Amino acid sequence: MNVQPDLRFIGYLKEAGGDTLKKCYQCATCSVRCPLSKDDSPFPRKEMIWAGWGMKENLIADPDVFLCHNCGDCTTYCPRGAKPSEVLGAIRAYAYTFYGWPAGLAKLASSAKGLPMLIGIPAVIIFMLWLLSGAMHIPTKEEFAVHGYQQFFGTWDFKWYAKNIFFIVLIMVPSVGIAIFSVFKGVTKLWKDMSARAKISSAFRPSVPQFFTQFLWPSIVEIVKHNRFKECTTNTDRVTGHLPLMLAFIGLAIVTTWSLIKNDILGLIWPSLHGPMSLIDPFKILANVSAVALLFGVWWLWKNRAQSEEEGTASRTFYDWFLIWEIMAVGVTGLASEILRWIGIPSLGYIVYYVHLISVMMLFLYMPYTKFAHIVYRTAAMAFEKYRESSFGKPVIEQ
Repeated sequence: MNVQPDLRFIGYLKEAGGDTLKKCYQCATCSVRCPLSKDDSPFPRKEMIWAGWGMKENLIADPDVFLCHNCGDCTTYCPRGAKPSEVLGAIRAYAYTFYGWPAGLAKLASSAKGLPMLIGIPAVIIFMLWLLSGAMHIPTKEEFAVHGYQQFFGTWDFKWYAKNIFFIVLIMVPSVGIAIFSVFKGVTKLWKDMSARAKISSAFRPSVPQFFTQFLWPSIVEIVKHNRFKECTTNTDRVTGHLPLMLAFIGLAIVTTWSLIKNDILGLIWPSLHGPMSLIDPFKILANVSAVALLFGVWWLWKNRAQSEEEGTASRTFYDWFLIWEIMAVGVTGLASEILRWIGIPSLGYIVYYVHLISVMMLFLYMPYTKFAHIVYRTAAMAFEKYRESSFGKPVIEQ
């Protein structure tokens, strides 16, 4: 077999946390120790071979790269200190950039060099819209107590659609739209690449209901239950941080949806529903519990990551820390905004809320290119794992 190593790819892996790659001497301890590795498709030994040879095409189309939960069992027991879990993390970071759209934005989010622009883009967009809204002023304490941040972008006489909601939608919907389109393009391309590499025929495909019930939904249930996280033996307490973080996002999504329904649909019929929720409102309680769970989860992951780096089992990379910083910024600024409203400091509250909007936009807009993308790509890989083991996933028999 003629192998043409991609030296630039190898260089990227070393910069993204796979700097110990060349220490691997193929003893296969990593595959033996990994609780998620299967006999018929073991990893990460083959991925370490491909990475050492610079075989980028094999790696970005390998579902096992995304099935890895980065628990660190392989790194703990590696006799050479090659840190296979860090190498696979670096491969995933490259894959998110490779499959990301638009390419310029994906590349910008791949290193710390792009951080000023990553912050600057949403900061400028939100600032300009705030300026154009004509509402760039600090309310009185009395107004702040009544309306909170629901007049951040001002108000108008058109009762059927609040001005504040109009501007927030103008900011967030395009950000979410770009993210959804990007992950759709990326996952579609990944699925085609995985199918081609596994030589799976496209002649017999499941219907949409079949795909959902047999492959996608079971994968989602498995992810929510954190079944594979619990199989890891070295870093078992990662579930303590990861699970509440996931549940916090689900809770906050529910609260956001209800807030839109309450203010923009039901509020048109019952104007009394406009305004901030009371502290005893069930959805407000869910919001506050979710915010605390989010902060606890990200703090726990922050602590674990810092400890792993201190012990030498993990490398400090922008890829790993950027998502932690993002989520922490969303949680801290969100909770601080609420506290400042409670105690009645509108001047500081509006500034913190502005930063909160920036952090939320960053979380949405850059999701396909950061570690946050594992939500989608890992789900796709787990669905593909079930797909390739089914009757639909039989390889093409060449004549």
